[in-house]
Amino acid sequence: MEVWEKINFILKEKNISKKDFVDTLLSLEPRLKKSGEIPSVQTIYRYLNNQREIKIELIPYIAETLNITEQELFTNDIEYANDYNYKHSREAREILDLLKFAPRSAIEKIKNYLIKIKGACESSIEWDWVRFYFVFFTIFDIIRVINII
Repeated sequence: MEVWEKINFILKEKNISKKDFVDTLLSLEPRLKKSGEIPSVQTIYRYLNNQREIKIELIPYIAETLNITEQELFTNDIEYANDYNYKHSREAREILDLLKFAPRSAIEKIKNYLIKIKGACESSIEWDWVRFYFVFFTIFDIIRVINII
């Protein structure tokens, strides 16, 4: 995933409009190294639409505008191996962040549950069936795991 795609993904994930992003970015008064000028609104929209390459000196300002670290624009943390996880990467990252608060017993139960799903995927079971199972039964399994803890 390219940086411009990650920016758009994060905008969508955080429910930030492109207009609000552009306005906030410009309020930080980022200066382009070569010209010393603040980029125009049109130029920023071109960055977001991959019509111009994002200038490296804008990365700190973009990260600040999105309330993320600069490294998050270059890591694979929001990229997953399949479309299903990609569409739900926000939830997956939230789960990862919350795991630090979970007791060891809960982590073991979650791990075993995910291993079971992985095994179903690796066997010849159709992925659509696994998705169906995951969508309809995950909520009940999570409630059951929480009640066991």
